[in-house]
Parts: sequence; C-alpha cells; structure tokens
Amino acid sequence: MKSMKHIDLQLRLTFYSGKQVESGTFGKGVSTLLRGVEKYGSLNASAKKIRMAYSKAWRIVKETEAGFGFNLIDRNGARGSELTPEGKKLLEAYEELEALGNDFLAAKFKELVIDK
Repeated sequence: MKSMKHIDLQLRLTFYSGKQVESGTFGKGVSTLLRGVEKYGSLNASAKKIRMAYSKAWRIVKETEAGFGFNLIDRNGARGSELTPEGKKLLEAYEELEALGNDFLAAKFKELVIDK
C-alpha cells in the first residue's frame, strides 16, 4: 500500500443564524476580513490585503450582519472601522473553535488513516 502521509485535512467551520445556512454565515472569509479590520483599522484595507473587491467585502459583512441581527463592524467613515464587541467575540470564538477542531481532526485522521 502506498503511503498516505502526504494527505492533510482542513476544517470548514461555519456559524449561522436560524435554519438558513445560506444567508448570513460567518466562516473563513468573514473571519479573515474581520481580522484584517482589527489589524489595519479598515474594511477596505482588509479587503485589499486578500485581493478582494471592497464592494464584495462590504456585501459579505452586511449579509452576515443582517443574518445575525447585529453589527460586526463599527464604521467611522474616513477614520476607518473597528470591530464591535459582538464582532470581536465571534471572531475569537471562531478562531479558537477552528484551531481546536483542526487539532482534534488532524489527530483523529492520523489515527484512522496514517497509523493504521
């Protein structure tokens, strides 16, 4: 049997509100944008860093905010943006759960596939 040590996995974690997974989801894209807002102080700068159009970034964030029923970002016009307390809390929870999930699943995958 050929070795499978080169195979890896990645968890795709999504938060959503209600029963509709399609609208207002919080996943990797939103988390990346919010982390950029926190780092660069601007949604526009965050979008540019990941080569995403500002209009798309704005739409994604607005859809998520509408689905969740609260703002993730406080927009201060020309002065930039910052995360709301809810946005910061969701971002931190997302990143922690993603890391825990990845660690657990990587170990379980190794046990089930690599070490067998």
